[in-house]
Amino acid sequence: MRGPCVPGYTCTLCRKCLLVKTLASGFWGAALAWSFLCASGAAVAASAPPVFVLNSLEANISVIDPDTWQETSRIPTGKEPHHLYLTPDEKSLIVANALGDTLTFVDPRTAQVQRTVRGIVDPYHLRFTPDMKWLITAANRLNHVDFYRWDGKDPVLVQRVATGRTPSHLWVDSRSSTVYSTMQDSDELVAIDIATQAIKWRTHTGAMPADVYGSADDKLLFVGLTGSDGVEVFDVSGREPRSIKRIKTGNGAHAFRATGDRRHLFVSNRVANTISKIDMQTQEVVATYPAPGGPDCMEVSADGRWIYVSSRWARKLSVIDTVEKKVVRQVNVGKSPHGVWTLLHAPR
Repeated sequence: MRGPCVPGYTCTLCRKCLLVKTLASGFWGAALAWSFLCASGAAVAASAPPVFVLNSLEANISVIDPDTWQETSRIPTGKEPHHLYLTPDEKSLIVANALGDTLTFVDPRTAQVQRTVRGIVDPYHLRFTPDMKWLITAANRLNHVDFYRWDGKDPVLVQRVATGRTPSHLWVDSRSSTVYSTMQDSDELVAIDIATQAIKWRTHTGAMPADVYGSADDKLLFVGLTGSDGVEVFDVSGREPRSIKRIKTGNGAHAFRATGDRRHLFVSNRVANTISKIDMQTQEVVATYPAPGGPDCMEVSADGRWIYVSSRWARKLSVIDTVEKKVVRQVNVGKSPHGVWTLLHAPR
């Protein structure tokens, strides 16, 4: 996916403009160039799915054109949309409306609302199991994790697991055997066996754990400590979890997004107004980027160069160039922007 078209950067369209400039000599050359540019622009527009930003306090979604970097529309949702996730067939983007007790299904390519599923209690965060059998949601304000059987149509509630105070973010291992949930108000990490849908273990963490991310081999979990200044690393390869390291990243370490190489991980530091890049093998910070306005959820472009991050307190989507290590664009969105997604993203 191309980056923002700003001075000093060359995008696909800019390279085409060089050809247009060459062709545009005389009337017929100019006409040919204009036809080429229009056709190319149409092709580019057709191939670039939108960037979605959830506006939690406005109950809607900002739809952003990644070619013009303009907000093109707002999609109404239920109350307090916080997180979103793609269905396994990649035909629908599911928006979880926590206070609306609903899921909004949106076409990730056209931004058209497909349907609304009601009766999903307090869906704050959500994950599919890799085997595509289960949709799992965290009820943040009601203290439980729900297991919904998934057949590609409507989710059916099978089990509700009481977890303790304030389940926040979920992670499912690659074998679809365990789902992990952070407990932001009791400072815990909980593991739930997916086969039996019962809690296997719980362990204490640092202050206010938020997002959680697992290494490719399922041996390590990285937990963002929003009430502290870093990421706690747990070894979960044995019968009992072990806290093995604290990585100092910045105050308010919160959300994760993979860089796409299966080794590195971005974490947003909401209070420090930075994003850190972590090497999961060495468990060290290898790069830091400025991210103003309370960075929260992130998306990474398919080529790994651009970070799209919701600036929670500034009502903006910020675009960060990971090569130049600077913010190159900000797009106005709604109140309290949270989840960010686009179909053309780096591998998870």
